Amino acid sequence: MTASDPHQLEGILLVDKPSGMTSHDVVARLRHCLRIRQIGHAGTLDPMATGLLVALVGRATKVSQYLTSLDKEYEGAFELGKVTDSHDADGEVVETHPVPALDADGLRVLMQGFVGDQFQTPPMFSAKKINGVPLYKLARKGQVVEREPRFIHVDAFELLEFVSPTAKFRLRSSKGTYVRTIAHDLGHKLGCGATLTSLRRTGSGQFRVADATALADFDTLSHADVRRRLIPVYQAVPSHVL
Repeated sequence: MTASDPHQLEGILLVDKPSGMTSHDVVARLRHCLRIRQIGHAGTLDPMATGLLVALVGRATKVSQYLTSLDKEYEGAFELGKVTDSHDADGEVVETHPVPALDADGLRVLMQGFVGDQFQTPPMFSAKKINGVPLYKLARKGQVVEREPRFIHVDAFELLEFVSPTAKFRLRSSKGTYVRTIAHDLGHKLGCGATLTSLRRTGSGQFRVADATALADFDTLSHADVRRRLIPVYQAVPSHVL
């Protein structure tokens, strides 16, 4: 990258996304607050999810592919005995089942079965496109289509707390992993179903949500405040990518 206009905002912003907004909504809000059109992000979060959204400002958008490929870290919770069409609490409940007698150690053993390399089928309620049409648009019409499984890697799936029917967990995985589908598939293995009830992205590569700025704060930050929060691309991306 060549030298940029010193008055032009450029770099990486760590944003703490609130629940109830899409990642596109967050980008639109940032464009309005920063008064710059060229803003993107490096890894979508579902509307229900909160936490780290890596925003790319100005010519930093050119390294989106590299930053999107970074491994992700999450903390969240799922509820056993309930299945929704979206695999999370934003969906419609389609099944309920009794929760089997299960202790924390037994649940940990099942969770360990999801660690490692695997193929995961994207849920129908997702932004993945089939023939140019997002799956969620087909799902809203009641359509179910074949989805090609994608390769993912789960580095860790740890149980933090279990008070039946709710479990809290921490997960580290490769890009493109649908955490809600892992919860759904775990519930399927148990025979009672499970639904993701909360999710917070705590990390993406070397970035941490503890260093992020709440989205609402950008409404009042000055240009200088924003500039101080910008991480130069060269500090976050290997030189061969630039």
